[in-house]
Amino acid sequence: MKDFDIKVELTKDKKEKPAFDQLSFGTNFTDHMFVMDYTKGQGWHDPRIIPYQPITLDPAAIVFHYGQTVFEGLKAYRTKDEEILLFRPDQNMKRLNRSNERLCIPVFDEELALAGLKKLISIDKDWVPNVEGTSLYIRPFIFATEPYLGVAASDTYRFLIILSPVGAYYKEGINPVKIAVEQEYVRAVTGGTGNAKTAGNYAGSLKAQVVADAAGYSQVLWLDGKEKKYIEEVGSMNVFFKINGEVITPVLNGSILEGITRKSVIELLNHWDIPVVERKISIDEIFRAYQEGVLEEAFGTGTAAVISPIGELFWQGEKLVINNGETGAISKKVYDSLTGIQTGTKEDPFGWRVKVE
Repeated sequence: MKDFDIKVELTKDKKEKPAFDQLSFGTNFTDHMFVMDYTKGQGWHDPRIIPYQPITLDPAAIVFHYGQTVFEGLKAYRTKDEEILLFRPDQNMKRLNRSNERLCIPVFDEELALAGLKKLISIDKDWVPNVEGTSLYIRPFIFATEPYLGVAASDTYRFLIILSPVGAYYKEGINPVKIAVEQEYVRAVTGGTGNAKTAGNYAGSLKAQVVADAAGYSQVLWLDGKEKKYIEEVGSMNVFFKINGEVITPVLNGSILEGITRKSVIELLNHWDIPVVERKISIDEIFRAYQEGVLEEAFGTGTAAVISPIGELFWQGEKLVINNGETGAISKKVYDSLTGIQTGTKEDPFGWRVKVE
């Protein structure tokens, strides 16, 4: 990796760390953050690590009015040998730049961003928790800062990385969750921003989540925005189904986010010679497989929860209980393998781990 000039200003007032065995998700933040600015004609400049602090923006900043912002999510893990590991961080930076291109945000030097991330974690390494099931959540994000009320791409941006020690995303952990099939609202459409990780996608999903939560469901299963027939994602995760021995996941179509965990699961299954295909799959096909007794497993995949088994789908007034509401063998094997690679307890034949010095 290149040698980048990243300035460092250390805090003079360190925070009290939370108890690592009582962590929730995304409520505590470390002492420092990485910052870099963009100015039209100058490019990305002034990479630095400074004390964690509030952001000051003009009320007319474009991000507030037109939502020109993108983000990522990844994790760092502390091993039993006190090493700190990242999982495929290069893929997150590549995806962040793909999101940038969709939102007309200038792309950044991915090596520089990774160098800044590693330096930030090294400075705040005491915040990486050492309790089983915990990790350091990493949130890189970029937003438009130019004060302008015209509908146009900003001429200035800011790139930040903040860190948060976290426990499990779902309180259920690896235990199966109940999911409601969403039939009114849609998450995204082909040609829209569904394959970019941008804030508006998540704001638009909240209403369906509120309705599902009130009905006792952890998340919603999104159908396509055109026919409301084909399965796309589950909550903010990619989704997999095991039907009659074959694992199926919706093919990337322009409205589905290309998950790094999704990609890793497919590569793992191929490595194990377990049949896995990417194709369109309808909710009707899932229902028929359930009726025929060949819907064997279903699970979501994502950075926050890694693997989230689905124990029940609620669709058109019917409860489809999958695998007796228990975690399936494939779900468990994938979860154990991925978390083992991430935390350094299992071999990494793919070279996915990146050590933070």
